[in-house]
Amino acid sequence: VEQGKVKYLGLSEASPETVRRAHEVHPISALQTEYSLWSRDPEDALLPTVRELGIGFVAYSPLGRGFLSGSIRSLDDLEENDFRRHSPRLQGENFERNLELVDRISEIAEEKGVTPGQLALAWVLHRGEDIVPIPGTKRRSYLEENVAASELEVSPDELERIYEAAPSGAASGDRYPDMSTVDR
Repeated sequence: VEQGKVKYLGLSEASPETVRRAHEVHPISALQTEYSLWSRDPEDALLPTVRELGIGFVAYSPLGRGFLSGSIRSLDDLEENDFRRHSPRLQGENFERNLELVDRISEIAEEKGVTPGQLALAWVLHRGEDIVPIPGTKRRSYLEENVAASELEVSPDELERIYEAAPSGAASGDRYPDMSTVDR
């Protein structure tokens, strides 16, 4: 940065306190963290902090690691070496509770004539122009589905139904085994 070789800095999975400290040293351009109907924690303090400081927000895993697509109904739907098999959210009772959340989203999506994944991605896109979701995509068909989500109109009434179906804190289980974040 001091030599002029780096113009922009970004952070990943940082707490609001870390973002503020880093921003005091050098302007932070973007913060990347998980954000979806399945992981709404950033709404509590992180999103307000980056908005206050004028920092862009990059939402990774906006489809809840694929879970919000509705295609994962059991661990058998995942390959043997898939890291998601070890996710606390996909274990035992957590898995069952989280399927209920996906089913509520799927019901709204079906009424709208879209996939659950499209509705989940459209929800992130409707959270603000300062939020840029980066969904992972394995197949061209998923890419096309994600692009279509960017054109999806979601009415205020539909947004309210989505909030009711997946309120903050509705996901059962931690995002990662032994989850830890700096300053948390």
